[in-house]
Amino acid sequence: MSSENADAGHEHEESSVWDVVVVGAGPAGASAAYAAAVAGRRVLLLEKAELPRYKTCGGGIIGYSRDALPPGFELPLQDRIHAVTFSLNGRLARTRRSRRMLFGLINRPEFDAGLVEEAQKAGAELRTGATVSRVEQHGAAVPDRRTVAVVLSGGETVLARAVVGADGSAGRIGAHVGVKLDQVDLGLEAEIPVPETVAEDWAGRVLIDWGPMPGSYGWVFPKGDTLTVGVISARGDGGGTKRYLEDFIARLGLAGFEPKISSGHLTRCRSDDSPLSRGRVLVCGDAAGLLEPWTREGISFALRSGRLAGEWAVRVAESHDAVDARRQALNYAFAIKAGLGVEMSVGRRMLKLFERRPGMLHAVLTGFRPAWNAFAGITRGTTSLAELVRSHPLAQRALSAMDC
Repeated sequence: MSSENADAGHEHEESSVWDVVVVGAGPAGASAAYAAAVAGRRVLLLEKAELPRYKTCGGGIIGYSRDALPPGFELPLQDRIHAVTFSLNGRLARTRRSRRMLFGLINRPEFDAGLVEEAQKAGAELRTGATVSRVEQHGAAVPDRRTVAVVLSGGETVLARAVVGADGSAGRIGAHVGVKLDQVDLGLEAEIPVPETVAEDWAGRVLIDWGPMPGSYGWVFPKGDTLTVGVISARGDGGGTKRYLEDFIARLGLAGFEPKISSGHLTRCRSDDSPLSRGRVLVCGDAAGLLEPWTREGISFALRSGRLAGEWAVRVAESHDAVDARRQALNYAFAIKAGLGVEMSVGRRMLKLFERRPGMLHAVLTGFRPAWNAFAGITRGTTSLAELVRSHPLAQRALSAMDC
């Protein structure tokens, strides 16, 4: 073969290999695809469903989520929240209000579709209806050590220099990486259409109810003519969680309205020693078990970890050997652990405190203004649980007592 033909063959081989393949088009995957595409790389975003699609999710967008969005992204807000009613298993309800917006509410189908559109505008290519059956980094499907093979359910193989797994906590990529989970919770949710008079009563206000089971709570999030009503608790008592939701809806006076959607979802938190990569494969968002353990808030963790995964996947894709690829993957893990990992550690300790003393937490939030100000700061993104604990000795002592 002439050198000219050899060069042409090499270019054809390179063009058939994507720089970065992202599996899963939720907030984490779309953020990863956007970050890699903005860097000028060839990016393929794979999603098994057709978009838009429904996801069980309260849809709260706190300050950290807004800060992690692509520049100029317009949030499809259904409501802007200025008030929170707290109750203790239906009792001792008290409403705290703020002149400034605390957080916004979105519907996941529109939100996720908007993020995917931003990734496409940046240059990423989207393929829906693409289910990944496995990932291979060795074997006949892999032409060289710089390549990862993503095998689809129909038998097609997609080649990449780096892969980002954002396909959920039960997805194929997390299993490939070996993600380990140490907290699993069951969330149940109903989307309930309500008359205009009921909707008006909830506009701009959410309800957070500390529930009857250790670590459980419920919520009401208003979204125009629909209320998103849900509860979450530790997996293992599905019947109790279902009863909590039914009782919660009944005492709110909403039992007479037929939900248009009723759904359930398991949330899973990673263990401290769980890996975030394997070879040229990184995981982020739910696929990595990244979410806040106490509130189980996952959107901000998905957006932030997705962006980091996309940025570091570019570096992995540029690595010419396994040693350099491993170094870049370790740098990604360090970035995650130094930020989101610290927040998760504090969240675990907060969950322990909440499980033991929900009444105390309720009393502090509803009767102690600095605690309410801290809650408002977290929702607005001006502070975090980790920052609050670092800067407040009383909080440090309270959490240390829970470790004893």
